[in-house]
Amino acid sequence: MKRSKVLIADDHSMVIDGLRGLLEPEYEVVGAVNDGRAVLPAVRKLQPDVVVIDISMPLLNGLDCTRQLRDAGCRAKILILTMHPDATLAQEALAAGASGYLLKSSPGSELKGALRDILLGRTYLSPSVARDMGEVTGRMTSIHEDVWAHLTPRQREVLQLLAEGKSHKELANILNISVKTAEYHKYAILDKLGLKTNAELVQYAVRHGIIAV
Repeated sequence: MKRSKVLIADDHSMVIDGLRGLLEPEYEVVGAVNDGRAVLPAVRKLQPDVVVIDISMPLLNGLDCTRQLRDAGCRAKILILTMHPDATLAQEALAAGASGYLLKSSPGSELKGALRDILLGRTYLSPSVARDMGEVTGRMTSIHEDVWAHLTPRQREVLQLLAEGKSHKELANILNISVKTAEYHKYAILDKLGLKTNAELVQYAVRHGIIAV
């Protein structure tokens, strides 16, 4: 029987090794990447059936990575694997195109069950997140609206890279834009979010799961 192909995206080698060991008896792990910008090229090359993505990925977070995959026409199922037990983030993940939202604190058997469900076309949520989902269904908190709705996709990318400590020049090189454009995006972001300093920007990004501490 042909095994489903899985691509893992996580910035911790030990997590990747653990997931690989857990999944390989049942699935074909075709590859692993450790930053969000490496996911789309890997998907195009390896053609996985499922992509398991952490939310707090460097260079491009898991939610925006999911959006990029869907915008590129990727048909693979996407399972968000995260430490954030946040129903609002889970709703964002599903809206972005993910099929499941699983907490890293879950047992290995739950991961396998989640993969089986999403491969069958179902949606999977960790039970504790699912219980809270009713409170956020049909609405978004104002803070998440600020990040995910009011900022453009490019501004979200710039926000994350700035919060990770990238200089304007580094940011411009990563996004293939000019330094002047990078600076313009930064000040537009600060203005939209009512922030004044880089330190406030970093705190904002950490507080809302855009980057990990």
